[in-house]
Amino acid sequence: MTDAPAQNLIAAADALAAVAAWVDWLAVERRAAEKTVRAYRHDMAQFLRFLAGHLGQPADLATLAGLHQGDFRAWLTERGRAGLSRRSQARAVSTVRGFFRFLDRRELASNAAASAVRPPRLPRSLPRALAVEEMRELLDEVQAGDEQPEWILRRDHAVMMLLYGAGLRIAEAIGLQKATIEGLLASGGDTLTIAGKGGKQRLVPLLPVVCDALRSYRTACPWIASLPERAAFFVGARGGPLRAEIVQRKVRDLRAALHLPEDATPHALRHSFATHLLGAGGDLRTIQELLGHASLSTTQRYTDIDSERLLEVYAKAHPRARSS
Repeated sequence: MTDAPAQNLIAAADALAAVAAWVDWLAVERRAAEKTVRAYRHDMAQFLRFLAGHLGQPADLATLAGLHQGDFRAWLTERGRAGLSRRSQARAVSTVRGFFRFLDRRELASNAAASAVRPPRLPRSLPRALAVEEMRELLDEVQAGDEQPEWILRRDHAVMMLLYGAGLRIAEAIGLQKATIEGLLASGGDTLTIAGKGGKQRLVPLLPVVCDALRSYRTACPWIASLPERAAFFVGARGGPLRAEIVQRKVRDLRAALHLPEDATPHALRHSFATHLLGAGGDLRTIQELLGHASLSTTQRYTDIDSERLLEVYAKAHPRARSS
């Protein structure tokens, strides 16, 4: 069975109005990213499409309120047969449960069975971090090369420094505005206010070497002077906003040149920032704030990484381990 296009919602008028209100709430009040809103709407369209076939007619709010656990289990079974990965199924469950919570808060429909739906269990994936020496080599290599103009090499270095030196997400780094960085450098400041996921703001301290990398790029870039204040600080070869794909491609090239593992991605630099801080004695609460994690449980995954690293070192170094 293959998925039909998700843009056509199949439901009764009152349910369609509720979905529209929920989507608006996600975009306006929750300030969810456009891509996230599209993904949620896609999941809801598939859910409603399933119900129309499962029940023999488009669902209205009364139907949604009357769904049983068996109905939700049948939907998950169908999703599995459609070839959805466990991760995609888990996202779909989260979407549907969130929609039913919205209905309950707005007193449009209430269904206790929806909150009892459990997604398939996922294998626990741990953040991957580069070793300190690997990070050193990557940051050195990004500034080398004769094929690119000097200002582009400095741009790429500055972006990498923000990912590793400040723990920024790639979207946060390339989304920085010219006025923000100009103000920072002119004042000699050492902190940035970052608007992260869901619009949540956090204060990020910048090391002097990170500020130096930003200043070096600004001085060399031929486009900066003519850019409007609200334009992106990081630009592409033709002066437009730098795209994430360009940074990802650069890291792929560096990975190949340095023989780094396949999981050495831009996001791995952020993971490396957190893991290296933890390894140097940083506390989880501080690292949580620096990364902008909503939950400490997300940050706690780094303790597993550090434990794995310590066990590996122990196994290699301990005399009994070496002799066995």
